[in-house]
Amino acid sequence: DVAGYEALRTELDAAYTQSSAGKGKERHANGRPFDRQPIMENGRMFGPGFTAGQAAKKAQEALGMLKRGEADKAIHELHGAIVYLAATAALVRES
Repeated sequence: DVAGYEALRTELDAAYTQSSAGKGKERHANGRPFDRQPIMENGRMFGPGFTAGQAAKKAQEALGMLKRGEADKAIHELHGAIVYLAATAALVRES
């Protein structure tokens, strides 16, 4: 850990947990590892622009939630966007 980066670590860890133990695992994994889940398979099929677009969509949805006073839901969506951007980076590394 690096001093001054605690907030970043908190959000990255929360996004990881959401994907590996929360909604992502419950709804999408079906016992498969991350690199074989739909987030990655669809990215391979349609290209990294697909996962980047999904991240943008989640960010847009989060902003709407904030306007409605749903901060907790917005944070959940933003963590989802982080996971989609991580998938985009993983896809770029694969190519």
